[in-house]
Amino acid sequence: MTAVTLDPCRGLINTDIRAMNRKAVFLFLMVSLVAAFAGAIGNGEGEPSTDSAELSPPRDPLAIERDSLVDQYIIGAGIRDLSVIDAMRRVQRHKFVLPEYLDEAYLDTALPINAGQTISQPYVVAFMTEALELKPDDRVLEVGTGSGYQAAVLGVIAAEVYSVEIIETLAVSAAERLNHLGYNNVTVAMGDGYYGLAEAAPFDAIIVTAAAGHVPPPLVEQLKPGGRMIIPVGPMYSVQVLILLEKTADGSISTRQLLPVRFVPMTGRVQE
Repeated sequence: MTAVTLDPCRGLINTDIRAMNRKAVFLFLMVSLVAAFAGAIGNGEGEPSTDSAELSPPRDPLAIERDSLVDQYIIGAGIRDLSVIDAMRRVQRHKFVLPEYLDEAYLDTALPINAGQTISQPYVVAFMTEALELKPDDRVLEVGTGSGYQAAVLGVIAAEVYSVEIIETLAVSAAERLNHLGYNNVTVAMGDGYYGLAEAAPFDAIIVTAAAGHVPPPLVEQLKPGGRMIIPVGPMYSVQVLILLEKTADGSISTRQLLPVRFVPMTGRVQE
């Protein structure tokens, strides 16, 4: 038989531990009840919840595809202007393409829209926008609204955007689309873009999204000193060259060739 001895000191220590354990359990239960009560108040049984997941709109389900496009074909191709990159991430290109091309919205390619026109390749949109070196307070003229996609990108960056479209059906649909999507700083006008938009001139920047055989003089006149214009120049239905035109403070003009491109032709006065 094994003898067992009881240590009175150890017994006291164990008693103290058991007492402490009971206090700890009691405190834990009190904290849990307070937390549960606070949660109930924050979830409709008292004051409204401030949970950001409930206040924020659902994330665009195509945002992952758009981010991938920007990472691979915009940043990956050399675009560095952070305001342009941000705009390309924010503008939902799938809202500007025809339903039958929805699954191609975030490919880096031009796509057909109505009236025989196209929505430009995302890289070209970013490239042309970056070349303008836009500032937040700039006023911009776009010639050739099309679907409104380029205007939306400009609208994220600049203070005011005016876009001229010669095809009535495109002008109307683009204006409705941009208004529905909340681009309240973008104004669409129907007219011949060759003549610009004199009533809203002058502009800090001008972007032309249709090819012309030459740079229309009215557009040069409506460009502010210190302003920039980018325009594809060349023959119809062939390879053109993006031209960057800069007007100095004294009104003199300089031009640079930037990139070979292929745009639909500008129509109207420029073809006469």
